[in-house]
Amino acid sequence: MAEDFAALLDEMLGANTGFAGSVVTGRVIRIDDDVAVVDVGLKSEGRVPLKEFAPQGARPEVNPGDVVDLFVERYEDRDGSIVLSREKARREEAWTTLEKAFAANQRVDGVIFGRVKGGFTVDLGGAVAFLPGSQVDIRPVRDVGPLMGQKQPFQILKMDRARGNIVVSRRAVLEETRAEQRAELVQGLKEGMVLDGVVKNITDYGAFVDLGGVDGLLHVTDIAWRRINHPSEALTIGMPVKVQVIRFNQDTQRISLGMKQLMADPWDGVALKYPVGAKYSGRVTNITDYGAFVELEPGVEGLVHVSEMSWTKKNVHPGKIVATSEQVDVMILDVDEPKRRISLGLKQAQGNPWELFIQAHPLGSVIEGEIRNITEFGLFIGVGPDVDGMVHLSDLSWDLPGEQAMTSYKKGDVVKAKVLDVDVEKERISLGIKQLEADPAAEVLDRVRKGEIVTCTVTKIEANGIEVKVDDVLTGFIRRAELARDRQDQRPEKYAVGEKVDAKITAVDRAARRLSLTIKGKEIEEEREAVREYGTADSGASLGDILGAAIRRRRELAGEE
Repeated sequence: MAEDFAALLDEMLGANTGFAGSVVTGRVIRIDDDVAVVDVGLKSEGRVPLKEFAPQGARPEVNPGDVVDLFVERYEDRDGSIVLSREKARREEAWTTLEKAFAANQRVDGVIFGRVKGGFTVDLGGAVAFLPGSQVDIRPVRDVGPLMGQKQPFQILKMDRARGNIVVSRRAVLEETRAEQRAELVQGLKEGMVLDGVVKNITDYGAFVDLGGVDGLLHVTDIAWRRINHPSEALTIGMPVKVQVIRFNQDTQRISLGMKQLMADPWDGVALKYPVGAKYSGRVTNITDYGAFVELEPGVEGLVHVSEMSWTKKNVHPGKIVATSEQVDVMILDVDEPKRRISLGLKQAQGNPWELFIQAHPLGSVIEGEIRNITEFGLFIGVGPDVDGMVHLSDLSWDLPGEQAMTSYKKGDVVKAKVLDVDVEKERISLGIKQLEADPAAEVLDRVRKGEIVTCTVTKIEANGIEVKVDDVLTGFIRRAELARDRQDQRPEKYAVGEKVDAKITAVDRAARRLSLTIKGKEIEEEREAVREYGTADSGASLGDILGAAIRRRRELAGEE
């Protein structure tokens, strides 16, 4: 009798009933704190934690009267309570559904709810699957936050029920969708079409734009009419853009895109907008060895050739004259609208410094400046920021030779000078220091004439002649051959410095302020005059008598005076 009762009890409690490990349907009776009490048709009621009634990360939604499927784990030993699990019931149900989808190669819906080493966890309606990081998207995703908690399709790559392993891929779904979209897009793609896209990747030469299943290249030169050195100046990854199909190669499936083609061309009518000779302000966008590019407006640039950058800085790299992004004033030199070229001048907008100089300092005016350089032929005096005027060594002193006069000056001295000449075309300014004072020999130069006999003072003895002064201000020179009529008397050494001599002027160089003289010519002329006045040797008088008479006559005249 006792054995029959034990068997009956085991049957009622489920030891051999077959309930344990199976899924049963129950009704929620009530909610006690954090558990739901469920009637599954047995003598005992089951208790299920509320957290098992909601997917991972969600709030449980269960109310009294709800009918739910539960997994029977076991009966309690003493009080006969049933251990139930909603989570395991969902898992059993999900596994059955997932196995069918896996066998049919169908997509399944799931929610990414957690992060694990190497990837993420996905809730597939009760079954937990592993999503490798490489299978999240077609391209690497830096922030998976927006994908978390969102219901989305997945492809099952592998599943093992015995081990409870499921591996899924979101990337496979995207690639399949992308392939379908690509085929549809490519089939109807034509040049000139305007499409919406998203910047997918940025390189040095352009950006790749996702058109919805197919990528196109947006070259850096087709992003905007203005100069763009790097695509990142105008684009960012993930940025939505509107583009036009410029070229499409059916064979290679390559798509070339453009953004600037959807904007108005700023070069239309540029010749009227920027007339030659007008001045404008622009921004330096690029500097090369041969010049600098200046942006007059977005999309319109002109070239300032290195030869048009500075009046004074020759053979200098453009980068030493202007800097990138610098705002500069330029003049329009030439416009070639068909070739989309504008020639600009930087120096022309600043004014010719030689023209400006002569306007401010007319000929004859006096300037003051620092000696910037001394050369063998003169001094260079600063008359502007980058402009020098030259004082030739011949314009340093009225009295001293140029080489000697230059020894009185040194670099850095501030001196005054008179403006003698300005040659704008040759970019030269001639100055004079000696011209600050009146020429002491000017009066003598105005008075003396060629053929006149003057009294000179010997100032220097040289091998080829003697140097003399007329009225102590005008320099003259008597060559050796002109020192005497007789060859044996043509000796410079017979003269002494300070000695007075009479000589005849043979040439007057007013520019050089110098006389050429002759004693020989004076003697020959005196002889002719004496012979003409006092007779000749043929009349019985000797040459000595004639000259003696001429000398006596001259002395008598001198005595009368």
